Amino acid sequence: MRWGIRQLVLAVVFSGMAQAQSVSEKLNDYPTAARADYVFACMVTNGQTREMLDRCACSIDEIAAILPYEQYLEAETVLSMRRVGGERMAFFQSAAMAENLVADLRRAQAEAEIVCF
Repeated sequence: MRWGIRQLVLAVVFSGMAQAQSVSEKLNDYPTAARADYVFACMVTNGQTREMLDRCACSIDEIAAILPYEQYLEAETVLSMRRVGGERMAFFQSAAMAENLVADLRRAQAEAEIVCF
């Protein structure tokens, strides 16, 4: 009987650890290079000081807490394609899906700005 209880306790503990890992993975699904790219671009725009490093790092952390990386990447792709221009890229200018992706990113950026700057 005691062995059954131990197994049950271990199963609950390991289940909790697995859930914690999946939550942690969801909150940290941005690759380091993507975070670094964001911070470098942010610092170029806002100043290359230690304070800006902290603020820009805070900003990408806030965005990552709001948007899954896949959604962030899609929105960044839409913005990149909009800069290209041309007839073939017109879809990225007006498609509702593209607009929604960019709007979600803009909201996350606004929230990050409030929290970090």
